Amino acid sequence: MLQRFILIITTIIVWYLCIPGTLAKEKRIEDLDKFPPNPLEITITDLLLPNLPDKRQLTLTELQKLKTDLDGLNQEAQITLQGGDKKKAFEVWNRELRLRRYVGTLSELAALSRVGEIAGNQNEREEVQYISQRLQVIQSEIVKQKSTDLQLWKSLGNAYGKIRLPKLGILAYEQVLILVKQQKDSSGEIETLKNIGELHLSWFDYPQAANTYQKLLALAMNQGDKTNELGYLQQLAYIYTREKQPQAAIDILNKLAQVYTREQNLNEIPALKLAIAANYESLSQENPNLKQQAFDNYQAAYTTAWQLNQYARASEALEKLIAFYRSQKQVDSALQTSKILIETQTLANNFYGLMLAYDQIGNIYLERREYAQALTAFQKGLEIAQQLKYQESYFTKQIEKLKTEIKM
Repeated sequence: MLQRFILIITTIIVWYLCIPGTLAKEKRIEDLDKFPPNPLEITITDLLLPNLPDKRQLTLTELQKLKTDLDGLNQEAQITLQGGDKKKAFEVWNRELRLRRYVGTLSELAALSRVGEIAGNQNEREEVQYISQRLQVIQSEIVKQKSTDLQLWKSLGNAYGKIRLPKLGILAYEQVLILVKQQKDSSGEIETLKNIGELHLSWFDYPQAANTYQKLLALAMNQGDKTNELGYLQQLAYIYTREKQPQAAIDILNKLAQVYTREQNLNEIPALKLAIAANYESLSQENPNLKQQAFDNYQAAYTTAWQLNQYARASEALEKLIAFYRSQKQVDSALQTSKILIETQTLANNFYGLMLAYDQIGNIYLERREYAQALTAFQKGLEIAQQLKYQESYFTKQIEKLKTEIKM
C-alpha cells in the first residue's frame, strides 16, 4: 500500500514539474527576461554562507550563526513590508528561503509555509508559484528517499495548506495517515483526518469532506468521546446542508437532537427541528407523503420553542405551519394559527413580524370574503406600519379597497 501511494505521489509531482519544464523549452531566448527563473532555485554566492569546500556540512557554530542571520532577514523583510516596499520585502524573504535549506528541510518547510501564507494574503501570485514549485521539488526528494519521517510529511501538508493547494496537501496528509496507522497512533490518526477534512472543505469538496468526518465520527463514538462526537455531527450537518443532501442531513440532525436531549441541552432542539422540517419539505417535492413529516417537525419546533420562551423560533415555526395549512386549503387552521402567531410575535417584540402577521390574517379573511374582519386586521397592520414607517401605502390601499367593497 505504501509503495503504491509513493508511486501515485511521484507521478503527480513529475506531472506538475514536467509541464513548466516542457513549456520552458518552447520559449524563445528573448522571453527569458519575461519569465525569470524561480529565485528560490538559482545558485548564487551569499555572504551569509561560509566557504564550503567539497560541499562539507556546516559546523554547529556556523549553523547557529546562520539561523540567527536568517531570523534577522525575516525580521528585515517584515519591517520592509510594513514600510510599504512589497517588492523589496519578498526579495529579502527569497534570500532567506534560498539559505534555509542549509539549515535543514524542516526549517526550510517552516519558512516556506510562513512566507507562502504572507504571499497569499498579499496576493503575490508569482511568489506563491515559486514557493509551490519549491515544495514540489522537496516532496519529490522525500518520495524518492521513501521517507517515513512524520514531521516532514506533516510540515509539507501544512505548507501546501498555507498556500491554498489543498489537493497536494491532502496527498501529503494521506501519507501521514498511512504512517500513523502503521504506528497505531490513534490521536495522530484523528489529528490527520481533521487536517484532511479541513482541506477538503477549503476546496468545497463536500462529498470527500463528509467521508472524512464520518470516519472521525466513528472514531469518536468508538472511544466514547462525547465532545468531539458533537462537533463532528455539527460539521456533518453543515456539509450535508451545503451539499443539498436532505436525507443525509435529516439523519445527522436527528442524531444531534438525540445528543442534545441526552445532555439536557434542550435549547438547541427548536432550531434542529426547524432544520429537519425544512429538509423533509425539500424531499416532499418528489415524495408528497413526506409533507406530514415536515408538518410534525414544524409543530414540534413550535411547541418546544414556546416551552423554552424562544418566541422568535416559535414564530418561525408558526409561519411554516400557516404556509402548510394554506397549501392544503385548511383555511380555518391557518387563521387560528395566525392568531397564535400574533401573540407569539408580540411576546418576541417583533413588530415587523407582527405587521406581517396582521397582513396574513387580513388576506385569509379576504379569501373567506369576511371583509369587516379583514378590514380590522389591515387597520392593525397599518398602525404598526406607521410606527415602523414601512409599507404604510400598502396597508392604506388595502383599507381603501375594503371600505369600498363594504359600502357596495
